[in-house]
Amino acid sequence: MRVLVDADACPVKQIVVRLARRGNIPVIMFIDTSHELNDGYSTVVTVSRQADGVDYALIGHMTEEDIVVTQDFGLAAMVLAKGGRAINQNGLVYTDLNMDRLLFERHIGQKVRRGGGRTRGPAKRTKEDDERFEREFSAMLASRERVGKK
Repeated sequence: MRVLVDADACPVKQIVVRLARRGNIPVIMFIDTSHELNDGYSTVVTVSRQADGVDYALIGHMTEEDIVVTQDFGLAAMVLAKGGRAINQNGLVYTDLNMDRLLFERHIGQKVRRGGGRTRGPAKRTKEDDERFEREFSAMLASRERVGKK
């Protein structure tokens, strides 16, 4: 098991590294060339700055045993289709049960914006968001570790 992170705009990188390090779980951070990252633990994969370049690189590295941290619904859908598990920065675990709704909501928002309308941006990040992420991510790591020990 590894943790793969869509790291360009990920606000929970430090939490991911802290928890993964505790369990000696490898972390791979994917960024594009407009970012720099060195946390002393993770392997960093830098890809060219093109549309969805990070997403395609991450999916190319992913296996069924991996956990992916991303706020991108499209990437999360690809992770699920490939048999992996995904979680967002607020602790939402992506599943086949919630993915259709999330993708539909994204589609509607894009349609409104293309038509000149405005949509509400993300809410300001809170301490509760970090706590919820840490709780759900810890549970995902623990469940994967148990599976690996069978």
